[in-house]
Amino acid sequence: MSTNRKSRKPRLWRVDVSLKEGVLDPQGTTIRRALADMGYKNIKEVKSGRFFEIELDGDRAEDAVKTLEEVCRKLLANPVIERYEIKRLK
Repeated sequence: MSTNRKSRKPRLWRVDVSLKEGVLDPQGTTIRRALADMGYKNIKEVKSGRFFEIELDGDRAEDAVKTLEEVCRKLLANPVIERYEIKRLK
């Protein structure tokens, strides 16, 4: 079976999820205290978060961003307390 379509190379995207300003971050606070106990006294604040690397098929960046925004709202981030940022890696 022959096809005239170009093979589409998957694109790699990164989604960073972090707490919104003003939301308490107990994990970040615990890490900052542990670092201070280890002698890193100059570290004043640590904010925790997580990231996801996601491969998508398709050539249009606009479609990929739309899909990833939907995925973030529905599953990856809690919109009440978290924000997210979408970046194209390759």
